Amino acid sequence: MNIYKYFTHPEQLDGYTNRLRVPSVAYELAEDGEITWKQAEPYIMKDPKLAFQYARAVLKRGWPEAEPYIAKNPKWAYEYARYVLKHRWPKAEPYIMKNPWWAYRYARGVLKRRWPKAEPYIMKDPWSAYLYADDVLKRRWPKAEPYIMKDPGTWAEYKETFSL
Repeated sequence: MNIYKYFTHPEQLDGYTNRLRVPSVAYELAEDGEITWKQAEPYIMKDPKLAFQYARAVLKRGWPEAEPYIAKNPKWAYEYARYVLKHRWPKAEPYIMKNPWWAYRYARGVLKRRWPKAEPYIMKDPWSAYLYADDVLKRRWPKAEPYIMKDPGTWAEYKETFSL
């Protein structure tokens, strides 16, 4: 948020000269046309969400310079792979796979198939494991059942889905 725009003399406020170092301020200034997108890029790229938004909405293509920042955040790495790259992103997979929810989403929405390397992580979250079994494997997942059982509501839905 660019708080400086709410003041008559923002240049008198602390931090004004370094305001671009705050990614959201740099993004907003570029969006408002107060600076160029090129000027904002070095700051925006350090925030995975803003880097994704910039690549998708402004560049309308991949942004290789920002990828090291985006890749480390499972949510924004998934979003970037799905909506910007529109294909698998191997460099981000080690980060995505460690988050059960985003690993499931990546397998379903990007890979569109089973992701064996991520299964040990996915199975540890009952809801992600259930959805992975239902949407990706399209069958029971016996190895994950001990984890799914830990959540009674999810286990009930799993049993109903797979007629147990």
